[in-house]
Amino acid sequence: MPEPSQLRDSTQIVLPRETLESIEPQLDEEFTVTVVPEDDDRYRIVGSPVEIKEVGEFLARRGIAVQ
Repeated sequence: MPEPSQLRDSTQIVLPRETLESIEPQLDEEFTVTVVPEDDDRYRIVGSPVEIKEVGEFLARRGIAVQ
């Protein structure tokens, strides 16, 4: 059975607010994800494992590191 942290990592990406502000409109257009603001100046991008993988690749092509 998979660990909960593995499942969570495959369905979300957390980024600082300033990193996401400029690209959020593109994410909304190109991917089926939900962007949720957090209390501590971060945004959580939530979606299916397939969408999150594609978002990660999209971010990497723009020089944004995803942990």
